[in-house]
Amino acid sequence: YAPAHRKGFYASLPQIGLAIGLCLASGVVALLSLLLTDAQFLAWGWRVAFIVSAAMVFVGMYIRLNVKETPEFAAVKRQNAETQIPFVDMMRRYPGNILKGMGARYIDGVFFNIFGVFSITYLTQTINISRTQALVGVMASAVVMCFFIPFFGGLSDRIGRTRVYFWGSLITAFSSFPAFWLMLNGGQNVMLLWLAIVVPFGIFYAAVYGPEAALFCELFDARVRYTGISFVYQFSGIFASGITPIVATALLKSGGGAPWQICAYVVFAGVVSALCAALIGRQMRRVSTISAPTAA
Repeated sequence: YAPAHRKGFYASLPQIGLAIGLCLASGVVALLSLLLTDAQFLAWGWRVAFIVSAAMVFVGMYIRLNVKETPEFAAVKRQNAETQIPFVDMMRRYPGNILKGMGARYIDGVFFNIFGVFSITYLTQTINISRTQALVGVMASAVVMCFFIPFFGGLSDRIGRTRVYFWGSLITAFSSFPAFWLMLNGGQNVMLLWLAIVVPFGIFYAAVYGPEAALFCELFDARVRYTGISFVYQFSGIFASGITPIVATALLKSGGGAPWQICAYVVFAGVVSALCAALIGRQMRRVSTISAPTAA
């Protein structure tokens, strides 16, 4: 539906849902942590948040049942050009794009889980601030992220999707070093600890997450786009998101309680994502060059 020159901005708007969801989740748990004792929270309080979140299932169901097909896919249906088994068609025609897309998402999953999940444990158990204070820091990051996601989505329309993603991946990844240094040396200064989360997570991470939706859309044509985006995003979550808290815990133990091995892991993920974004950009430029004479 979006104008050709604003696809990055429009595609970034649904991405704000991540920040809103994180803000709501952190806020609810922070409120419960404030109202309940640790024993009460661990015994039954944490279940309240999950029960309340069930309401979002109905919101999601309503949206999914009422959203219309995109004009591009509607045109495919009118032409009877639909593929019978989208997954097989995707694997046959886009194996390279799948791998590049999964690699590009690496920093997204790793960084989100380090700063949105693991940092809470690190701040409460290593830095020894309260759970509520740690959660407020994550919640503040989510609020800031709501504004920077569309900013970077729009920026990708102006200077290039892969360029924003490339530099966003590197800056986001390397920001983990000063962020954890500040956590480690900030003492009990809560404002400094919040700053160590808000800047890298609320601002830099948005440079990755903002243009990500439009970037992945451009990897596949309309016939397999929904399948392609879903596969790249969800399957890469196995190594990008699912195992990251476990890896971070192991690296923290291996480093004797120091976070630098975790930061090195984040940088590795960022470099992989940046390289994949560069490959995607080179491929898009090549396709654009080839199709230009035909269009003329």
